[in-house]
Amino acid sequence: MYSKIAINNVKKRFKDYTIYFLTIAFAVCIFYSFNSIESQKALLDMNKNQAEYMSLVTTLISYVSVFVSFILGGLILYANNFLIKKRKKELGIYMTLGMSKRKISKILLSETLIVGVLSLIAGLLLGLVVSQGLSLFTAKLFDVGMTEFKFIISSSAILKTVLYFALIFGVLMIFNTRIIAKYKLIDMLTAARKSEDIKIKNPIISSIIFISGIIILGTAYYLVTKSGLNPDKLGFKLSIVFGIIGTAGFFYGIAGFLLGVIQRSKNIYLKKLNIFVTRQISSKVNTNFVSMTVISLMLFITIVLLSTGLSFKSALEKGIVVPFDASVKLFTDEENKYKSMEDVFKAINYDFNGKEPIFINGYIIDGIDANMILKDYAVGEFKKSLDNGKHRWEYIDAIKISDYNKIRSLYGEEPLSINDNEILVTSNFTEAKDSVKNFIKNSPQVSIAGKEYKVANKEYLNEAVYNSELADNVLTIIVPDDFKDMTLNAAYMNMNYKNPNDPDEEEDMNSLFDSFRRYDEIYDLPMIRATKSQIYEASKGLTTMILYIGLYLGVVFLISSAAVLALQQLSEASDSSDRYKALKKIGATEKMINKTIFTQTAIYFAMPLILAIVSSIVGISVVNKFIALYGKPNIGPTALLTLGILVIVYGGYFYVTYAGYKSIVKNSK
Repeated sequence: MYSKIAINNVKKRFKDYTIYFLTIAFAVCIFYSFNSIESQKALLDMNKNQAEYMSLVTTLISYVSVFVSFILGGLILYANNFLIKKRKKELGIYMTLGMSKRKISKILLSETLIVGVLSLIAGLLLGLVVSQGLSLFTAKLFDVGMTEFKFIISSSAILKTVLYFALIFGVLMIFNTRIIAKYKLIDMLTAARKSEDIKIKNPIISSIIFISGIIILGTAYYLVTKSGLNPDKLGFKLSIVFGIIGTAGFFYGIAGFLLGVIQRSKNIYLKKLNIFVTRQISSKVNTNFVSMTVISLMLFITIVLLSTGLSFKSALEKGIVVPFDASVKLFTDEENKYKSMEDVFKAINYDFNGKEPIFINGYIIDGIDANMILKDYAVGEFKKSLDNGKHRWEYIDAIKISDYNKIRSLYGEEPLSINDNEILVTSNFTEAKDSVKNFIKNSPQVSIAGKEYKVANKEYLNEAVYNSELADNVLTIIVPDDFKDMTLNAAYMNMNYKNPNDPDEEEDMNSLFDSFRRYDEIYDLPMIRATKSQIYEASKGLTTMILYIGLYLGVVFLISSAAVLALQQLSEASDSSDRYKALKKIGATEKMINKTIFTQTAIYFAMPLILAIVSSIVGISVVNKFIALYGKPNIGPTALLTLGILVIVYGGYFYVTYAGYKSIVKNSK
């Protein structure tokens, strides 16, 4: 009997369950899609290193999913509370007909179970489709082919999704039982007559708080712009605190401020139903300024994460410096036994089997640094970095011309020669490029160790001494072989494979680098070693992790924000039904009422989004400056992707809310 009543209730109130159903279905879809990543490895033509990074991504997603489950659980409880509140009178009628609270709880449990199962099935079906697209996305991120395309169903992800949401619904059922037990019959029967009073704060106080909020937000923007994306700086930490306080002040005061401004403009305030719309919005924002603050901050995080993710990946990969197939850097100092890579390979009895590596040494020159050389020629952002102390060096790197020509031989380039009073200047640091070019063009000579040297190269030399994850050669000078005033700092081995397409050569070098871990303990060899493939795979693994986590959290935050706004507006519709009846009685047409509903729903959805977009412009510019250290950022494609997701999810919730609001007002009796 209870299940039959529950089924009839779900059918009858399906419109009321729309937001609830959509929210759970979207949540299940996202949860399943990202937790099915592990199964995608079967489709992708990955090597051992790529598979390891994929496993790391999967592990990280699992940890993040625990956090996500709490967010989604809270969201589902919030949505459920709206439904219970809306049905108080109906549940009160059940009690007057002699039904006990225990039996009412059983009906609610049955309804929750029915809607939950339907949402779970719909979400899983949608997730199965989305996860296939995620497979193609993963292949693109790792730059690998697909062995074959098959429709993959991840049983482990299904089991995990069902388990997590079963726990959420278990908590939900307990919550419903406790709520029903606390309700009094009189409160349930009179719930429909109780509506939230319109609360308007003092416009003067609101205006002061609103303006203060804007000033604090402006301060936050200034601080984060000056300090950059550097968590160690006080300015960055303060920008976060001020950003939160400023956002809260903005929403606490904006309703009273705008109400005061609009009331002064009688032509606007007294036009049609604008009085009603203005006071409705002001009241709702006043009541929910805390949730509006949280929603705006979540939307800000979502927009920044989604807009900069792919740009970061692209810039990081462009910033990779891998001129050689394999490279080793040994850090040398007085305590180290080995001063060259040749000695290291002799000590471990390694046979290169016909390969022809080059061995070079790196030096540092004390008493001079990149700041001293470039300060008079620095331009743009690099000049600002030097002026504010962001970049500081205590020495300058140098290598001998004979070693430099060994590097050129691996490039297939002709050797260069310099006189005893000449040097070459090389760099590959993106931010310093224009400054180094300016120095080469305009600097007649450089004083090093008490002697004047002429810069021999007239063109910018974009060079690297070894393979690296990023272009970090700010300035390296090439000195004559007889230059004495420098200290040995590092020893290098670089080589190219005879056949770059032969996987055995890569595997052989991987084995050598793995063996260095054992030799580290025996010979104390502080070194960096990497093949070209290893660096690319590490970069793709890192960027894939960042992208997946950003996309995962971004979409969850977006769904949560839109769902909460929708539920608040639908709750407002239920509370305000008597006010709309009064409007009809005084002659307001259905068209006028629908317009007021559209206007206030649009404004309510737009307010947190607009502030989030403004904050995101600042946030994205700061992130782009950080990304520019690795390569030129391009947020065009990701901005379009973000816009598409916002339109689909946020716009979809807005439309469903508007339609639901109209339905509630139209059917109110």
